[in-house]
Amino acid sequence: MKKKVIVISILLIMMVLMLSGCVPGDGKANTDNLAGFIWGIWHGWIAPVSLIIGIFNKSIHIYESLNTGWWYDFGFYIAIISGFGGLSLFRRKNRRRNDND
Repeated sequence: MKKKVIVISILLIMMVLMLSGCVPGDGKANTDNLAGFIWGIWHGWIAPVSLIIGIFNKSIHIYESLNTGWWYDFGFYIAIISGFGGLSLFRRKNRRRNDND
């Protein structure tokens, strides 16, 4: 059990480090290369990671200000809702299973 916890911890740390390269406000977006629908989805998925990184680095945000507008907003919103909505559906399923036991 201890070995499993260590492996999961190492995987989570590696995932956070890999995701930190694509956070909003990292300087990769410019007026010639605006964030679009796909970047909106990506930024929505990594919003919790961006929030934590933003505590330590003031130039990092959870939302890219240089975006294409409505399509970026739509992608960001879909990712946020599907991510947090998926978590709540998973929790409900586990509660029902535990109540029946």
